[in-house]
Amino acid sequence: MNAVVRWSGRSAGWPRGFVARRAARSGRGRDGGSTAVEAAIVAPAVVALILVAVAAGRVQTAAGTVEAAARSAARTASMARSVDGMDGAAKKAAEDAMRQQGVHCRSSKVTVVHGELVSHGVSLAKVEVTVRCEVSLGDLVGGPNVSLTKTLTGRFTSVVDRYRGP
Repeated sequence: MNAVVRWSGRSAGWPRGFVARRAARSGRGRDGGSTAVEAAIVAPAVVALILVAVAAGRVQTAAGTVEAAARSAARTASMARSVDGMDGAAKKAAEDAMRQQGVHCRSSKVTVVHGELVSHGVSLAKVEVTVRCEVSLGDLVGGPNVSLTKTLTGRFTSVVDRYRGP
């Protein structure tokens, strides 16, 4: 007998709709390109977030450099042999410290204030140096020349060395 037995609901050995149900369960089918679209939307935001973090880090590093320049300038001024030589020595030390670290100021100002500090009844001469540096954010990030600037300020006080000589 050559009789062909047909099972109702089956075609070529697979139940009807099996392939469609399998595709729906596996997440394939119509939603196959959604991952690429999601990546295209999320990737620029992630890159922008990384660039903002790098820019914030560069600004923080530049601020630390300005603080270090003020510290160096105050210590150099406190070692100067005369009060007249303090201002020039402090300005040169501050400029050298910022140049060595690669911080380029659009405008800068180094202020040296001479004063007196009384500690435990002993009067000591002191020098306070304030360094102000206006930097371009484009210079810090290394991107396009943007007109956004940030003013960084560093201040340090140092006791004048008594034994600095005549």
